Amino acid sequence: MNILSTLLGLYSLLIFIRIILTWFRSAQYSGPAQMLARITDPYLDWWRQNLKLRMGNLDFSSLAGIIALSVAQTICSSIARWGRITLGAILAICLSALWSAASFVLGLCFIVLLLRFFAYLSSRNIYSPFWKAIESVSRPLIYYINRIIFGKKIVGYMTGILVSIAALAALWILGGIAVGLLTGLLFRLPV
Repeated sequence: MNILSTLLGLYSLLIFIRIILTWFRSAQYSGPAQMLARITDPYLDWWRQNLKLRMGNLDFSSLAGIIALSVAQTICSSIARWGRITLGAILAICLSALWSAASFVLGLCFIVLLLRFFAYLSSRNIYSPFWKAIESVSRPLIYYINRIIFGKKIVGYMTGILVSIAALAALWILGGIAVGLLTGLLFRLPV
């Protein structure tokens, strides 16, 4: 189990490096990058094809693949350490991994909305590539959050941004507290 846990950790690292390399067009075509793509892309492609986790220009399906590897690695290392693992521990590990991903996405969305808020206040040129990317992520976020909170009532743009930021912050904080309490309970389950 220790060997399997180590292999899963190494594969996760390779996937992380592969994701980083996709940000640099020139690096993608080097020999080592091509070899890395042959090793990691079949796994990543499975997640992209089966989970449609695209939000604007961002694709979170690779994150789901890394989370699955992280859960498997944690389970393997727990079995190696204690010789066994309980159902409660497996559920707690899965919940913790899911919250870790959700927390990352919430934090990213929070930062994007803050950037959009400051850009709105400072009247930034939103036609530059950076602000277009921020706008492509923030606009649907603001729309969906405001639809949930206000229903069909139309609110001003500034109100929408501020309410969305507050809602994400509350969800982030309260979700972290709830998951912390629940994972503590699950770890104590004897089953």
